[in-house]
Amino acid sequence: MMDAVVPPLSLDAERVLALAARSMFDTFARTAMGTMVVDRQHRIVWISDGYKQFLPALGHAEEDFVGRRVEEVVPNTLMAHVVETGQPILIDLLTNPAGTFLVSRMPLRDETGEVIGAFGMVLLDHPETTMKPLMAKFGRLQRDLDAANAQLAAQRRPKYTIAGFIGSSPPALDVKRQARRVAVTDATVLLLGETGTGKEVLAQAIHAASARALRSFVAVNIAAVPENLLEAEFFGVAPGAYTGADRKGRDGKFKVADGGTLFLDEIGDMPLGLQAKLLRVLQEQELEPLGSNRVERVDVRVIAATSRDLAAMVGDGRFRPDLYYRLNVLPIRLPPLRERITDLEALAEVLMEDIARRSGLAARSLAPDALDWLSHQTWPGNIRELRNTLEQASLMSDERVLHARHFGGADLPLPLAPPPMPVFRPAEPPAQRTLAEQVAELERRAIGEALAATGGNRAAAAKRLGVPRSVLYDRLARYPELDPTA
Repeated sequence: MMDAVVPPLSLDAERVLALAARSMFDTFARTAMGTMVVDRQHRIVWISDGYKQFLPALGHAEEDFVGRRVEEVVPNTLMAHVVETGQPILIDLLTNPAGTFLVSRMPLRDETGEVIGAFGMVLLDHPETTMKPLMAKFGRLQRDLDAANAQLAAQRRPKYTIAGFIGSSPPALDVKRQARRVAVTDATVLLLGETGTGKEVLAQAIHAASARALRSFVAVNIAAVPENLLEAEFFGVAPGAYTGADRKGRDGKFKVADGGTLFLDEIGDMPLGLQAKLLRVLQEQELEPLGSNRVERVDVRVIAATSRDLAAMVGDGRFRPDLYYRLNVLPIRLPPLRERITDLEALAEVLMEDIARRSGLAARSLAPDALDWLSHQTWPGNIRELRNTLEQASLMSDERVLHARHFGGADLPLPLAPPPMPVFRPAEPPAQRTLAEQVAELERRAIGEALAATGGNRAAAAKRLGVPRSVLYDRLARYPELDPTA
């Protein structure tokens, strides 16, 4: 069956439509409190008699109002937006020196569908009294939105400053000096250093000292995000981009950080396929969400960090050279703890205070022999490892002052008698075990005895040792031969 052919409108029908349009316009002009028409250039071409009542409060007479661009004479108006987008705004609240009004705005089109202007109506004045229930609900929603935005902004504000970067050793002072220098620019910063050296702390400090300090600081650990989710995580997802995608779409971290700083931790773990897209955002400051053909502009300052040797990765093809050069504009190397061991006492003091605050325990202090023992460790995990060591010793001891003997992880007593002096033989003198080795042996023996006494019950063994179960599990990972479940 063939589709029916729709006959063209007759002249009478066209005349009826024209009269209907004219009638609707006249009705709106009479019943609304005020109406206006603007042309394609946003100039006011006509206002109703009712609209003239608002002119004194707006500071204009009719002769210097009509003919002006609407945004010049009506504060907060969106008439120009309607002209440019062609989209109506059927219900809106407008507040300006003339008062608060309920308004409606519609585009005007010619026979070809081109927007030639816009028509605006003042439907109601003082809606805060005449529409009290609706306005109360609007006010509550606005307050909730403001509170949520304030809470989100507080969560994304930096917690650290350059002055708060602990240390007065020459390497630490050099890092602070470089950080202050790069903070005043918008260039990309690359933080280099071993794991646990404080790269995210310094990134937040640079953001806090920059002109972007009042905007968001957004951190992404690339190594912690599954590879198949990285593109969506960075660039966002368009509505309905794939099956199961959010109907409303989702902003990526670049969009969330717009106007602020995006910290890309472990940049060396970024897959090659995504590196080209990251390079484009860095160069052009624009991106395309996943599943979208629409280009969005962003204004983001990027700070990247890695514990890897990016130059070596470029050499063996695991990292794009163009991205490496784009990131390596302002490199800062964070020294490992063993290169600034004179900062250890200050670091330990700050870390111990934070541990006490978070755990709710009384603050601990370090005896000279504990500081001496800590200062002679190599700290491959740097400040993160130092914190972990201090936290373990604090949780496993009831003493207010921690000594070297506490840093095997358990609050174990010293041997009742000192070990016998080694017997030296000319041919092969025995090696003296370090204090750490002796404490570790005592710890291993105590855990083994507790497990034997409780029949392998780890929870009971932890209670018998006076330590949290998490600490016992950590020790069993260190001594797997003791683990009854292994």
